[in-house]
Amino acid sequence: MKIKMMSNIDDINLITVIGAGTMGHEIAQVALMGGFKPVILNDLNNIILEKAANKIENGLKRLEAKGKLKEGQTASNLMENLIKEEDLKRAVSQADFIVEAIPEIMKLKQDLFDKLGTLAPKHTILATNTSTMSITKIASSSGRPDKVIGCHFFTPIVVLRLIEIIKGDKTSKKTVEIAKKVCQQLPALKGKRFLPVLEKESPGFIVNRLTIGTSAYLNWLLDFAIENHIPLEQIDADAKELMEIGPFARWDYLGLDVIYNVMKYFEDVISPQFAPGKILTKLVNEGKLGRKIGKGLFEWKDGQPIMNKDIKAGLFDLDLVMAIQLNEGCKLLEEGIVSGYKIIDDSMMAGMSTPGPFSAGKKSFEKWTKLLEDFVEKSNISYLKPCELMKSGKFIQMRK
Repeated sequence: MKIKMMSNIDDINLITVIGAGTMGHEIAQVALMGGFKPVILNDLNNIILEKAANKIENGLKRLEAKGKLKEGQTASNLMENLIKEEDLKRAVSQADFIVEAIPEIMKLKQDLFDKLGTLAPKHTILATNTSTMSITKIASSSGRPDKVIGCHFFTPIVVLRLIEIIKGDKTSKKTVEIAKKVCQQLPALKGKRFLPVLEKESPGFIVNRLTIGTSAYLNWLLDFAIENHIPLEQIDADAKELMEIGPFARWDYLGLDVIYNVMKYFEDVISPQFAPGKILTKLVNEGKLGRKIGKGLFEWKDGQPIMNKDIKAGLFDLDLVMAIQLNEGCKLLEEGIVSGYKIIDDSMMAGMSTPGPFSAGKKSFEKWTKLLEDFVEKSNISYLKPCELMKSGKFIQMRK
């Protein structure tokens, strides 16, 4: 085993990604494209790893055919730098930088970081791709909390620019510096990586903190639609001119188990009103998890949801979504998670390809406040009640 003191990006060669699901194999792909070698992909068995490797290779071949790889790169020569390893000890024994991308369950993550603290070299930085959870709590079992950091990617990782960098209570400045440099080296088709650093933890960080509020609305809307026999494709049709993928198709795309686990976490740490609804719980219990299974809220074929968007339900309210996000963004400002609203709007564009709520909210906050108050009365989701900073409009003075 090599022992060295990490000082800069030039010392990082070998990256290990633990978890070969959607996020894990996409992280491994951009690590290969970023020039890291080797990149080790670890999961429970070779069947999972072979499936992930095939997805990586197919993704690289598509990019090569479109001329999107760097000069001198080919799918074939990049795949030579990928190592599939089901044994955790061998996967991490020489790693310089490890990214964890396993399910959003705190105990699973803490158990893994306990092992990593023992198995990985002393210089190795341990990054978690958690989308919502406390970096401090994940790091607590590692024995090296100064070298644990959150690097939250957004799928499709090869396309979207955002990677949120989140410090735990004991994360060192050197760890932040190296993590930023590693992430800057990972290419994104939409341009230069946008890497906001959160000095203070918040459940859901920036983007998911905003979108989880939206999820409470969608959770309510899902149960409402099914109870009233309204086809979900008609609700996605409501949004077809507004977003690349409809709200429920996006849930399926991300994985209903992921949505469920995130909402369970928010139920525990923020409010019981984030508890997954009846329909979401039923589908997860039945193993109908969305795109990766081929069936969830929709049937999926060739990576696309099967739906007809010709008829609209007239139920999905984009103004209400923006009102919810403005309210949650104002809470981030009130809590001192970010210093100004521009970083929130920029993060939404880089991670979701949708405008953040503040640009329009400066003119619409009074109307949106009333809209949100009316929805709270209708749904009884009191957590969504507008905060003082939103109602007063004083956030307008907090751009940076």
